[in-house]
Amino acid sequence: MPHISIEYSANLEDMTDVGGLCEALRAAAAAHPVFPMPGVRVRAFAAGFYAIADGNPSHAFVDIHVRLREGRSETDKKDATETLFAAAKAYLEPVLARHSLALSLEMRDITAAFAPKTGTIREHL
Repeated sequence: MPHISIEYSANLEDMTDVGGLCEALRAAAAAHPVFPMPGVRVRAFAAGFYAIADGNPSHAFVDIHVRLREGRSETDKKDATETLFAAAKAYLEPVLARHSLALSLEMRDITAAFAPKTGTIREHL
């Protein structure tokens, strides 16, 4: 049940296709053995109000949050984190080359006892 949420400064929409970033992260997660493909969910939310560094409105940010059900080894989570970060960085490379952009990613465990789930996606694959 990996949930990938992308929070970004709204000005990023003038610099790149945010939907394409979602797809790049989905594809990277679905291809990685740590993430069960039927459970991969990627969503993006624009921050309409933000202030970055010296206040210059041309600065942008992308902050990626990955929530993953507990039980993976630290080594597997580190590898998955590096894979997703590399996918985001590769997709955003043209933006990084031309604009002021802060890119970050954090992975957190979901405690299964406090996160019930159900769904029918697997039945439709």
